[in-house]
Amino acid sequence: MKYTGTIKTKLPRSGDSIFAVMSKYSIEHNALNLSQGFPDFEISGELIDLVNYYMNQGHNQYAPMPGIPALRKAISKKVENDHGIIYNPDTEINITAGATQALFTAFATFVKDNDEVIVFDPAYDSYTPAVKINGGTVKHAQMEMPGYTIDWQKVARLITSHTRMIVINSPHNPTGTVLTEDDMLQLERLTSNSDIIVLSDEVYEHLIFDNTQHQSVCRFPELAKRSLAIGSFGKTFHATGWKIGYVLAPENLMKEFRKVHQWVVFAVNTPIQMAMAEYLANENTYKSLPAFYQQKRDLFVDLIKGSRFKIIPSHGTYFQCLDYSAISDEGDLAFAKQLTAEHKISSIPLSSFFNDGRDDKILRFCFAKKEETLKKAAEILCKI
Repeated sequence: MKYTGTIKTKLPRSGDSIFAVMSKYSIEHNALNLSQGFPDFEISGELIDLVNYYMNQGHNQYAPMPGIPALRKAISKKVENDHGIIYNPDTEINITAGATQALFTAFATFVKDNDEVIVFDPAYDSYTPAVKINGGTVKHAQMEMPGYTIDWQKVARLITSHTRMIVINSPHNPTGTVLTEDDMLQLERLTSNSDIIVLSDEVYEHLIFDNTQHQSVCRFPELAKRSLAIGSFGKTFHATGWKIGYVLAPENLMKEFRKVHQWVVFAVNTPIQMAMAEYLANENTYKSLPAFYQQKRDLFVDLIKGSRFKIIPSHGTYFQCLDYSAISDEGDLAFAKQLTAEHKISSIPLSSFFNDGRDDKILRFCFAKKEETLKKAAEILCKI
């Protein structure tokens, strides 16, 4: 069966995401999958038991649209402890079906036809399509090498009367860089006395290394007044398949966000929300994560020091970028596929995160893996 009418696509340049492409290729070639960002180790047994408990207790029907009160209160307490700012759990916190839904809903809420949204390349691949679907125009600001930093003077030159939103992501996927306090202060000054909204993707907030402080928009009062901060329990608690996240925003922005959210998913998985509310009571469940993931990063980096890959410092997330320019002149997608097919290890080419396809001969590898997986991966990479 085939539709015979005219289809006017909203995304003419969009195909399968690079994550779907490389994961499928990895399966076809029975390769070690360090491409898509998911752990290969088990999540907390305590958390699974809590979900099971609340299911058996009958908490299996719709949750309230903003999320169950207990979880919103737990998040409010967590943010106050982490950043010293209080978000009202009734009016300024909303539970979402993962961070991607939160991002899409934020774009759908605030971006209208001809609005401009500034995105920093390399950028997580859901931002641009979501802006375009909602009629907006993306202005791409390239992060500066080395180190993937932001030149705020260049950003200032991109701002026009049509600029509606600036999207930031820290710790940053795919590069592992982390925004500094100075970055946030510059962003605060840049957006003051304007109608610009800041959308802050903070899903890797607890995966940050080397005693670095996560500079959430929540920590900067004037910035917080115009910002939506997005978090992810799936990323934090190694349960990416659960698709549960949250949004923090001042009441006037949250009121608008909820108007759209209710028509996208309305409510999010009830027993998981109940379990998360109880699990968050133990701060160590997330405050132990920097050391946990830094150990994995350090192990992976140490194991591949003897390889021909150049290691690009990762200060956050669970991704390690490697420069292969000393090995091959091939484009990064072709080289990533070659590694998958011939060497049985898969990664993500960084050019996929650039609007203009910029190719710096860099691949992204996920190190959220068991020790034996990382050792096997390093053994392969050191032989190339």
